[in-house]
Amino acid sequence: MDVQASKIELAKLILNIENPSLLQKISNFLKKETKDFALELTDYEKQEIELAIKLIDQGHSTSYDDFLKKIS
Repeated sequence: MDVQASKIELAKLILNIENPSLLQKISNFLKKETKDFALELTDYEKQEIELAIKLIDQGHSTSYDDFLKKIS
């Protein structure tokens, strides 16, 4: 089953639920699972990511193939 068909099937199941408690549990689960991980990063982690982006923009990067050669 492809993703679209899975979504439709899930929506049908949810639409047939009459139990408010179960609907709340599903809602809480979906909100938790779709939380933006960036909101949980520490200030240090954010600074490190910003630094890495700057270095890449300045051309300081290594291709994946070159990286593999260095570590093999």
